[in-house]
Amino acid sequence: MNKPIYILGLSCFYHDSAAVLLRDGEIVFAAQEERYTRKKHDEAFPKSAIAHALEHAGITANDLNAVAFYEKPMLKFFDRILQTTMKVWPRGLRQYHLAMHEWMPKKLWTPQIIQKELGYKGKIFYPAHHESHAASAFFCSGFPDAAVITADGVGEWATTTIGHGQGKDLKLLKEIRYPHSLGLLYSAITYYLGFKVNSAEYKVMGLAPYGEPKYVEQMRQLIDLKPDGSFALAMQYFTYEYGLRMTGKSIETLFGKPTRDPESPLEQFHKDIARSLQEITDEAMLNLARAAKQLTGSKYLCLAGGVALNCVSNGKILRSGIFEDIFIQPASGDAGGALGAALMVWHKQMQGERLPRMQHTYLGNAYSQEEIEQFLKDQGMPYDTVALHDLPQYVAKLLEGENVLGWFQGRMEFGPRSLGNRSIIADARNPENWKKVNLKIKFRESFRPFAPTILEERTKEYFALDRESPYMLLVADTLPDKRREIPAVTHVDSSARIQTINRNQNALYYDLLKAFEASTGCPVIINTSFNVRGEPIVESPKDALNCFLHTHMDYLVLGQCVIDKKKLPPEWKRSSEEYLKQFALD
Repeated sequence: MNKPIYILGLSCFYHDSAAVLLRDGEIVFAAQEERYTRKKHDEAFPKSAIAHALEHAGITANDLNAVAFYEKPMLKFFDRILQTTMKVWPRGLRQYHLAMHEWMPKKLWTPQIIQKELGYKGKIFYPAHHESHAASAFFCSGFPDAAVITADGVGEWATTTIGHGQGKDLKLLKEIRYPHSLGLLYSAITYYLGFKVNSAEYKVMGLAPYGEPKYVEQMRQLIDLKPDGSFALAMQYFTYEYGLRMTGKSIETLFGKPTRDPESPLEQFHKDIARSLQEITDEAMLNLARAAKQLTGSKYLCLAGGVALNCVSNGKILRSGIFEDIFIQPASGDAGGALGAALMVWHKQMQGERLPRMQHTYLGNAYSQEEIEQFLKDQGMPYDTVALHDLPQYVAKLLEGENVLGWFQGRMEFGPRSLGNRSIIADARNPENWKKVNLKIKFRESFRPFAPTILEERTKEYFALDRESPYMLLVADTLPDKRREIPAVTHVDSSARIQTINRNQNALYYDLLKAFEASTGCPVIINTSFNVRGEPIVESPKDALNCFLHTHMDYLVLGQCVIDKKKLPPEWKRSSEEYLKQFALD
């Protein structure tokens, strides 16, 4: 029997560092480092994620056949970063000093850091940043032939690419280069609206439906969109080439108002800016989709890069009919670059075979029932144990009405979404749950929408969507006759960011929805990530219990253990209540 081929994919030193382990081309483990360090979007070398990956596979670094890093650090620094700072000199002096601080002690030594941290002496490969993104989508899509679009802030030089995948071959055919970037445009407006860059772009997407596209013409002064998919930014409005801010006074003059201070009240103006930005993003992505179709002639499209997490644009591409079907890498950001880098090595260097379509993202840690029970006993935490075959019906009854539950099961999801193993769940029929989960559980802005999870076979009855959407990466309208039934997951513009579920993807979560449907007639529940604002999604029972105790969640389901907030011991209850007073609702 042939010895398995192990490839470790890594991304780090920018944001969302991650480790992915392949065995003969199959993903056996994938996780972001933030889940272990509890530092959101952690960019550090993913020591913990690597350790868990190797432990999961029962191997050591000596068993690795290759390591793949998700970009070319030397090209990025010496070619793009230094050239850019010199081009805008002397204004680039500050960026130069910042780059030296970041690169000289750490990023330039990426090969040595990998070797030292792993104790690894083998071959390290460096696919280009956008090659890694493209590979993460195409090689996971199951499509024999597909156009591939990647779009994000910036890699080495590329910010947007169009590629073509055929069998085991993947080529990038066209690119747009820094400083012209759709991702950086979105981040710049995110900054202008007072939100955190590389973290809160999804908030701007959620804010957009509350606005009107009143500033589209001003947006067109920021970006020149061409029908062939190309675009160019008007750089006089942006300062990211040479400053520590994304935008300056010029953009304030264009829109007529100053940059919003973080945490200050949102006005209708800010909502209209968000909506106008979304309109421009949709137009740019549709132009790219048409160009990709013309370049490749493919029936299918794959998407990756941070911009591919814009599920509104994704839904519009799908509904346009340009392609028969699309596949979006669920970990489209830099974390997914670790997966794409490993897949590039598997196919290009190892000449490995294609594997079937990626079916789920449950690729991280799991905790056994014994581990969970021992943890709760050590904490002195009371719980009820429910037989596994009774758990879906038991929890479905708890869900009815206004209870909000933490749901912690099986292997942790890879990527930015909780998809039924590290989730906060609630009844989508109760309109009060939208406000309760936002303000009393997540401690976040009230405008933020929630995703519905729906039984895949009933999707067409509730949403204008004719296919699966297992990764919450497509937005579609809730059908008019269902909007009053599921108000907690229907956004202000009647849309929803949909997760479909079938039993092959996640049997227990599916069975929970089936039990809820049997009890209520409704096959839809709220599903949001198991975390509070500013923290990563929970990884361990300890993280889950801490989040439960410090929010207004009613129940916590850890494996087969059910904890009722009302039954907490006095010392736990006092601690929880004192903490929550600072987040009391008006």
